[in-house]
Amino acid sequence: MSLLALDVGNTRLKWALYERPAMGARMLAHGVQFLENIDKLTEGDWINLRPPRMVLGSVVASDAIKRRVEAQLEIWDAAPEWVVPSAAEAGVINGYDHPARLGADRWVAMIGARQRLLARQQLRPCVVVMVGTAVTVEALDAEGRFLGGCILPGHGIMLRALESGTAGLHVPTGVVKPFPSNTSDALTSGGTFAIAGAVQRMFDQLAQHCGQTPVCYMTGGAAWKMAPSMSVPFELVDTLIFDGLLAIAHQRASDRTSQRLASSTQ
Repeated sequence: MSLLALDVGNTRLKWALYERPAMGARMLAHGVQFLENIDKLTEGDWINLRPPRMVLGSVVASDAIKRRVEAQLEIWDAAPEWVVPSAAEAGVINGYDHPARLGADRWVAMIGARQRLLARQQLRPCVVVMVGTAVTVEALDAEGRFLGGCILPGHGIMLRALESGTAGLHVPTGVVKPFPSNTSDALTSGGTFAIAGAVQRMFDQLAQHCGQTPVCYMTGGAAWKMAPSMSVPFELVDTLIFDGLLAIAHQRASDRTSQRLASSTQ
């Protein structure tokens, strides 16, 4: 049973077709499209795609964007399932005050990180970092409990805020330096250090809370920009949300099979 996994962010839609809904399944095709070009998917990226048996997605974009994605899926008469964070799923326990209000992308990425740890038999706490339009830094303990996380602006939002709120500052073309000596480098370095500092703070707090050094996974479209400036050991994983969607799809498919078997024996 093939699976089409969708990651609909604030800027882009990323998709991947897998041969089956299971961790480690072979990826048959993948791609990315900016949100303004979603209506071209069926005529472009998806025109020769094998019809999926299951569609599962994470979406943080608006309802209007979600409806446009659903319209594209009509080519296969496929009704997508959109992940809504719950109290627990696929190995992660949700510690958010209101579980359903947690961002779907954050939830799915944590599930992907947890599944990676379980596959390696590493029962350790974990910091999950997503670097995109916004930056999120999450903490999971060694038992898979989501303890909490923080949200901060991505590079672009930080710089635009400074440009609009401060006279004489403009979006820079600077580089990250240990001791910036011009305004462009100071702005670029400041945003980068802010993100790296938030990750370091969460890493240290989680290590102290759990009494164990955490694993750190980083993902997101702008993660590669942060990699040289990180102050904690980390692993860059481009497919973290897809890993989470595979784990959720596998659990849901297994649950449905069990329910059918139970119904047939009654």
